[in-house]
Amino acid sequence: MAETEKVQLRRGLRDVYIDRTQISFIDGKAGKLLYRGYNIHDLAESCSFEEIVYLLLHGTLPTKVQLAELDALLKQGRKLPKEIVETIRITKNAHSMDVLRTAISALSAFDSDITDNSPEATLRKGIRLTAAASSIVTTHARIRDGKEPLEPNPELGHAANFLYMLSGEVPHPEDAALMDKDFVLHAEHGINASSFAARVTASTNADLHCAVTAGVAVLKGPAHGGAAESVMHMVNEIGTSDNVPTYIRDTLKGGGRIVGFGHRVYKTTDPRAVHLREDAKRLGERKGQPDLIAILEAVNEAMEPYCRKGICQNVDFWSGAIYHLLGIPTDLFISIFAMGRVPGWTAQVLEQFSNNILLRPLLTYEGEHDLPFVPIDKRS
Repeated sequence: MAETEKVQLRRGLRDVYIDRTQISFIDGKAGKLLYRGYNIHDLAESCSFEEIVYLLLHGTLPTKVQLAELDALLKQGRKLPKEIVETIRITKNAHSMDVLRTAISALSAFDSDITDNSPEATLRKGIRLTAAASSIVTTHARIRDGKEPLEPNPELGHAANFLYMLSGEVPHPEDAALMDKDFVLHAEHGINASSFAARVTASTNADLHCAVTAGVAVLKGPAHGGAAESVMHMVNEIGTSDNVPTYIRDTLKGGGRIVGFGHRVYKTTDPRAVHLREDAKRLGERKGQPDLIAILEAVNEAMEPYCRKGICQNVDFWSGAIYHLLGIPTDLFISIFAMGRVPGWTAQVLEQFSNNILLRPLLTYEGEHDLPFVPIDKRS
């Protein structure tokens, strides 16, 4: 009997549970997402990203004192070693995700906790990497544009400081609040491909820098983290809202897909997208670009029949437009995703370490067996 007849393949590990978790819960049919038991709708409307970082890493929402302590640690972690800035200069022509991956890996040389995988040390490293990731992305963006990087602004929160270090201007409060909400919505999402990579790395007892580097590497793949960027490419290709019906028809007829719709888990509207739609519309009006939102609204309307079949809008559909309206270069969109996800990856690594087992799945072999070996001088 062939080996393939003895096993049941689960290609893509679909519907395979690898462990238990207390970090996040996703109900794809109901469109429900919880962080540590709290509904994303409550968190998105009421919590700062700093609160979410605390929640994911500690398991509870912080008090005012605990939040202030975490905020101070994040602000301390924003300053990059001069060697890291030089590394960014050397790699400035690479994609922003490649620079982020390289710089995070290089930061391991400057972290005194690097060989310590205890929960306490891993948590400290996770806070520092959450802060540093933002500085890496903004430093790279400015250097590649021929500008000098900016020092972090200690008066600003995490999201506002990101926009400041990118543009050189203290952001409008509404812009900062919207960026903050976006980080909240991207902070954690179960055992997706990048989180799985981080846990596989941690299962070998590698350190957090290794795990986060792996997470960034996997997230770069367009099948995982590139949809927000693709949404803007789609908008530019469509041109005006009048062209939407033709674009949708031709794309689907040609076997293509409409980016920003469909999800591996959600079979209804992504609950994270709910919080960005109205924000995107208001932002479009405030920035004087209502036509962009009109195109997205037309696409969303045209796709309603498909949502009844489980192909609904996801978080990337609106986030790409928001990033664009905030003046963020398109090729940085995926890096923003990574910045927001660092605390989620850290929480996954902490959980993996807490009850560790080497993640080592199997492949079923379908090749030849026991072929006769022929020495090289007798091979024709």
